[in-house]
Parts: sequence; structure tokens; C-alpha cells
Amino acid sequence: MDIDARGPRFGAAVTTVVLAAVLITGSTWLLAWQVLAFALGASGGVARSPYGWLFRKAVRPRLGPPAQFESPQPPQFAQAVGLVFAVVGLIGFTAGPNWLGFGATGCALAAAFLNAAFGYCLGCETYLLVRRVTVRAQ
Repeated sequence: MDIDARGPRFGAAVTTVVLAAVLITGSTWLLAWQVLAFALGASGGVARSPYGWLFRKAVRPRLGPPAQFESPQPPQFAQAVGLVFAVVGLIGFTAGPNWLGFGATGCALAAAFLNAAFGYCLGCETYLLVRRVTVRAQ
């Protein structure tokens, strides 16, 4: 079943704010929260993530009907990619080196910002590229 395309973009906007706050404050707890949010989105789909739930309950009822739908697999893959970067960032901030935490979190922030501001999902595009390559390889 396809999902409202505005949901993942809303999630990316919240993620952008959370990751920016992590870089500003250095809060490992806040980054751990984002790891959890990414893990739930990667395992159950973006609709099952905390930001997907917030979109469904608080934002979508205030919007008109969706004009565009999308397949849930690319955003779910993007959540898994975000999870990897956030976990690496958390390792960097907790075990060191600190530059690893800043670098990995910064990469995740850049990807989330691209999606939130411009609707360009790097993880989704990577998913589609991998699908094209694997289909041609068969």
C-alpha cells in the first residue's frame, strides 16, 4: 500500500531539527532517540516511526487529501541508511573519536535536510539505483 508522500518529508524535517540539535549540543541522548526513530522506521516502515505517527495523528488531519503517493520501500530503505549513520555517530560520540560522531551525524543531517527542504531523498534514490542494478544483473 502506498503512503502519503508528505509523511516522509515531514519526518525528514523533524529529523533535521533533531540532528542539528545533536550537533549543537553534543547530546548523545538525543542522538540515541534518533537512532531509535530510525530503527523503528527501518524495521516497520516510515508509518511506524514516531515521526510517521506524529504526522498521521497531528499533521495529516489538518491538511487536504494527499495529491501524491509513493511506495513505502524507498523511504524505509532511507531510514535504514540513516540508522547506519546515526549508529556510527553515536559510537563516535560515546567511544570516540569525536570527529566520527560529528561527521556521521553531519552526513545524516545533510541527507535529512535535502529531503525536508527540496524533496530529494538520497536514501530513496540509492534504493532505486540498487534496484535497477540488481534487476539488470539477473
